[in-house]
Amino acid sequence: MARAPRYQAAYPPQELDSPSCSISAPASLRAALGFLSLEPREPELRLLHCCFDTWRGIGDVVAGMARQEYDLELRRYDGRGWRAMFFLSGFEHSLTADAGSAWAPSPWEAVPRAAAATTQARLADVRTLQQIGEEPGKLWDSVVH
Repeated sequence: MARAPRYQAAYPPQELDSPSCSISAPASLRAALGFLSLEPREPELRLLHCCFDTWRGIGDVVAGMARQEYDLELRRYDGRGWRAMFFLSGFEHSLTADAGSAWAPSPWEAVPRAAAATTQARLADVRTLQQIGEEPGKLWDSVVH
């Protein structure tokens, strides 16, 4: 029996990228992370937290970030809490402006917080480049290559 890829999310990429899907995968991830940052007082938010406040939920967040070329470093600090850090893949986990981190009592709090910090920073960078008239993809390619 063949094993699934290491970072396989609940929905295959082709389903998220199909013309019938009206929202992009990165936008869906940002929306989910935003709702996860809210206290689960309403039934819908409790349901979302039931799905994501698990190791499987962390895996889905990591899969979404991996599709955007990010790696996760997750560390437990002797019962004091967890630190999650997302780094751009291929940068040997260097702390760059595109890295995001969070500290929390549990991994299911730390990982979504770090992912949200990372995606917000990346989105702010893209908006800044658009405001000054640069095309984000071209500038990014010149930095990477």
